[in-house]
Amino acid sequence: MEQKFPEAFAEFTEVCKTLENHYRDMQDMEFTVEHGKLFMLQTRNGKRTAQAALQIACDLVDEGMRTPEEAVAMIDPRNLDTLLHPQFDAKALKASEPMGKGLGASPGAACGKVVFTADDAVAWNDKGEKVVLVRLETSPEDITGMKAAQGILTVRGGMTSHAAVVARGMGTCCVSGCGDINMDEENKRFTLAGKEFHEGDYISIDGSTGNIYDGIIPTVDATIAGTFGRIMGWADEFRTLKVRTNADTPADAKKARELGAEGIGLCRTEHMFFEEDRIAAFREMICSDTVEEREAALDKILPYQQNDFEALYEALEGCPVTIRFLDPPLHEFVPTEEEDIKKLADAQGKSVEDIKAIIASLHEFNPMMGHRGLRLAVTYPEIAKMQTKAVIRAAINVQKAHADWTVAPEIMIPLSCDTKELKYVKDMVVATADAEIAAAGIEMKYEVGTMIEIPRAALTADEIAKEAEFFCFGTNDLTQMTYGFSRDDAGKFLDAYYDAKIFENDPFAKLDQTGVGQLMKMAVANGKATRPELHCGICGEHGGDPSSVEFCHEIGLDYVSCSPFRVPIARLAAAQAAINSK
Repeated sequence: MEQKFPEAFAEFTEVCKTLENHYRDMQDMEFTVEHGKLFMLQTRNGKRTAQAALQIACDLVDEGMRTPEEAVAMIDPRNLDTLLHPQFDAKALKASEPMGKGLGASPGAACGKVVFTADDAVAWNDKGEKVVLVRLETSPEDITGMKAAQGILTVRGGMTSHAAVVARGMGTCCVSGCGDINMDEENKRFTLAGKEFHEGDYISIDGSTGNIYDGIIPTVDATIAGTFGRIMGWADEFRTLKVRTNADTPADAKKARELGAEGIGLCRTEHMFFEEDRIAAFREMICSDTVEEREAALDKILPYQQNDFEALYEALEGCPVTIRFLDPPLHEFVPTEEEDIKKLADAQGKSVEDIKAIIASLHEFNPMMGHRGLRLAVTYPEIAKMQTKAVIRAAINVQKAHADWTVAPEIMIPLSCDTKELKYVKDMVVATADAEIAAAGIEMKYEVGTMIEIPRAALTADEIAKEAEFFCFGTNDLTQMTYGFSRDDAGKFLDAYYDAKIFENDPFAKLDQTGVGQLMKMAVANGKATRPELHCGICGEHGGDPSSVEFCHEIGLDYVSCSPFRVPIARLAAAQAAINSK
């Protein structure tokens, strides 16, 4: 152009400078040249990849066109996901057609051989094979296999199903709720798009789009450019909302710390029970006939729990750690395989029929609203006492080893709905904790709070705050109970709601500010009216959603907590919320 139309080219370069200086952003301009005359047709802010967005923002600051505050406000936090997870090779992906689609439940890309059980995932992984774990749905019992897999694919479940939440926490690719899969778990095979897949066959899944592909699509590792740290540094200057992480292992906690987490807002202790060396003892506890037998079984688990908590405190280097006591119903821990049932029967001195009868007695029609959370502590106080001992003993040991740290455990009692039940469990926790601290001969502060995940707890927050020293909103369950939707089953009908324009988005992925949000707003205001020093946070999956983070800033929460790989998203969203509020 410069050679053919030198005058038009010179004019064009000047117009480009004028437009970029005016809009103070990279422009996508359309133009034409007719008979040597330049005509500008259109301009708009140019589309960009996440990595380019960071680079452009930094360049604009360096050129004096934008302030750091404006640069932070320019970037879409959701796009940061692509910087933190492996992606499919662009050329290979373009040449591939998806054979099915589920929900993009945890971002990233994965390919590997199909396996159908957690044990098989571990066994194949130990042989050096990359695997994709395919299940009807996952449960806490599958945690070891989920860790071993490159990716997770489920037939059932939504964006906040067990598979989705755990996968996001581990940074593992996950596609959930692909109802088109016809699963035959017993024979280790499934059918999708007319093709039958067996153990060892290759598939590829995209946790961002939910697409499922036959065969192998090569992946490329994520790369974080130097501009990432610079933008995050600016974001931290502007935000007032703290950002913690949901982490159950030292590895997750360390990764979250690397990505800027300022503490743990949720440690799910039940995930610690499923390791091979402790699940047997926990099953003994469930099948015990007396309190003494239960306490003997729990005594076997206590050292493991204590070591787990010590490792978490070490990883967080004195930052706050909130530990949620046992939450799921007990049926999730009992064996399902005949061989495991027999092993448990032999260990207990019971018959296989006796164990099967106990397992059958634990069945509930609606376990998510059944015998779980602090209801377990009311029924079996010895569980809460054991966990309290583990939390406090771990904190004492780490505090002694690091005198310059302040280790102040935050014990979170889940699923409370009444101040009397909370007081009953809290009194037991406090008595146990105080006895441990007195026996150690040191001074240590700790807090006992609760998870607000039942609407009644939000509505009676002024009463709940008399016993709770902090609130943490478990918005996965709070959304479930407010809507009356099962978060694992809602995916079956939500598409029809979107098509009918009843809903615009999934309430489990983006916080419902009109209903659930108003319960939260009310709970914060009423809770702080009773206890002005009450600190409040959110640890549901909404803690990593940008629009939800902005709402949390508006209602005065102290922190948001999200899975490790969503920490940068929350940091940037919190900064933008503070900037917008001005």
